[in-house]
Amino acid sequence: MNGSPRSLAQRLDGLNAWRASLDAALAELVQHLAGQGLLDETASEQLDRLRLRVGGDKLVVAFVAEFSRGKSELINAMFFSDTGRRVLPATPGRTTMCPVEMSYDQGEPAMLSLLPIETRIEGRSLSDLRLRRSIWTHVPLDDLSHEELALTLMEVTRTRAVSVEEARKLGLWSDEPDANDKTSPSPDNPPLREDGLVDVPAWRHALIKYPHPLLAQGLVVLDTPGLNAVGAEPELTLSVIPAAHAVVYILGADTGVTRSDMNVWREHLNEGAMARFVVLNKIDTLNDPLLPVDVVQAQIRKQCANTARTLGVEPDRVFPLSARQALTARLRGDTKGLEASRLPALETMLAKALLPQRGELLAKAVQETVQGVQNHVQRQLTLRRRHNTEQALELRGARGKNATSLRAMRDRVDLEGQRFELCSQRMQALKAIHSRSLKELLDGLAGERVREQVRQMQLGMDASFFHVGARKVFVAMCRELHQLLNQAQVRVDEMQGMLVSSIQMLNTDYGFALAVQQAPDFSRCSRELEMLERSYSQYLGIRSALRLLQPDFMEQFRRMLLAKLRAVFDAARVEVERWSKTATVQIDAQLRERRDTFVRRREALTRIEAEAGELEARLAQLVALEQRLSLAQVRIQPVVNMVLAAAQSMPTRGDDGEFELPTVAAGEFDASWAQVAAE
Repeated sequence: MNGSPRSLAQRLDGLNAWRASLDAALAELVQHLAGQGLLDETASEQLDRLRLRVGGDKLVVAFVAEFSRGKSELINAMFFSDTGRRVLPATPGRTTMCPVEMSYDQGEPAMLSLLPIETRIEGRSLSDLRLRRSIWTHVPLDDLSHEELALTLMEVTRTRAVSVEEARKLGLWSDEPDANDKTSPSPDNPPLREDGLVDVPAWRHALIKYPHPLLAQGLVVLDTPGLNAVGAEPELTLSVIPAAHAVVYILGADTGVTRSDMNVWREHLNEGAMARFVVLNKIDTLNDPLLPVDVVQAQIRKQCANTARTLGVEPDRVFPLSARQALTARLRGDTKGLEASRLPALETMLAKALLPQRGELLAKAVQETVQGVQNHVQRQLTLRRRHNTEQALELRGARGKNATSLRAMRDRVDLEGQRFELCSQRMQALKAIHSRSLKELLDGLAGERVREQVRQMQLGMDASFFHVGARKVFVAMCRELHQLLNQAQVRVDEMQGMLVSSIQMLNTDYGFALAVQQAPDFSRCSRELEMLERSYSQYLGIRSALRLLQPDFMEQFRRMLLAKLRAVFDAARVEVERWSKTATVQIDAQLRERRDTFVRRREALTRIEAEAGELEARLAQLVALEQRLSLAQVRIQPVVNMVLAAAQSMPTRGDDGEFELPTVAAGEFDASWAQVAAE
């Protein structure tokens, strides 16, 4: 690509332009189906859910580092240089004192929301407290200049002086000695001031909702503080950070991997499905006017190789750069300075590793959902056309018939209706059996079952000496929860088998067009449970025995664990309920359609008995309906093809590694759709 290197921000524009065109295509599909009377409850729910995913897809990038590594400066350089100044506080020493989450959804007010540090004493999880807006301190960010915005955001750096006892209650002071020097206090504790107090963060968590173009397009930036805050807030390591699509871990190029850096990596970032990137920041500090440039570069390469080997990552995931140099260059429009900062290399790798993957997942979801909706609609159209054809044949056979023959035809329709009602009773019996099985299945996944397992775990921990057997008890509980998921999977598979055989029988014997939906797969829930097990185990070792004896810590641990486990099982319940609803809704819809058909057939024959001219009028109606249904069946394919083309036209990497804009833009889709509509 000619010109200056494109930032990650510019590359994100391509992905979001594609998402906009994709949403426009889906909106046209919904409009087309609604206009043809084909948007029933099943299709509407699936397409609404898909559009929410396309429009609300988030790309979460977490930045993790010990203090004074230049983390906030890196975020400023990568995402907010267009403001003309620093947005996040980035001054010498420790700046970010609490986790800061930056995002934005269209329509919400620009706001800085701050959660007081005292809420740690309650033991409630962050996910619970997000819903209690009255607890947070809210600072409006509307109509602020960039300078005023930066000044307002300095609030996240605020600290307050408390006693050691209060810091202990907040979980920010540990009585455990230094692992390497038993006579010294824990190095994770905040420094003790001359007056005997310690400085702790004033806030537990900060949410920045700001209509920055990148945030509005679905980017979520998580700025986390160092080891003390990360380790003291288990939800960061158990939920927030693992949920990120990428983690950028920042080290100092002059220090390499320090002991505290290694502790953060080993305890919090060494596992999980997220993509991990390592930054060696401040390479400008290695410049030495007394050394040749090639010697300095060799030192940087050596530091990168040592870092990759120490952390156990691929060398191409370690990026030496200077965030301050990059920010300065972008603010000045200095292309050469930006290249010298080496930031574009990190942005290119992030784009290559994350953006195609996000696009591919969305494209796959669109293709699967739209093709499923198309198959569903085509089955409904085929069924309607068959019923329509049967009525037309029946009425054509009534031409020239006398009253006795017409009554016989009406009696035959009544007999068919009675036979259908017997079928309806069988289907209702099937639904009743399905409902009982569904209730038993959902009971096995209920939150109360999870709560009871956590209660039994806590009783087991309390019974162990100094909680030394806590990990064993915890593992046993996880084994029981895995068993609950396995039992639920077995029951789902049994229910699926019953549905398959019953639906095949109904389709064969009564001419329905019922389809079997794919049964829920709990493997993802099992993987999430395994991840929680690995993450929580680190808090249950011998080193944490003293912390487990603290009632406040144990209560927070229990509440957080219960919240996360319930989220896993609630997700499984949602999948089951969605699967069950899809199956029962189509049964109800086709029963209703068939019953309405019998009513129309009988009414038509009754009117024909009363007035001979009614026969030809009804036949004309059926012919016109057949033409409409036939045309609808033909026209749905081009519309579906347009959506699939939009899904397949996601941004791709060019030969130069850049992220290219989509080949089908929203305007092109509108033009193509106009042609389809005209036909």
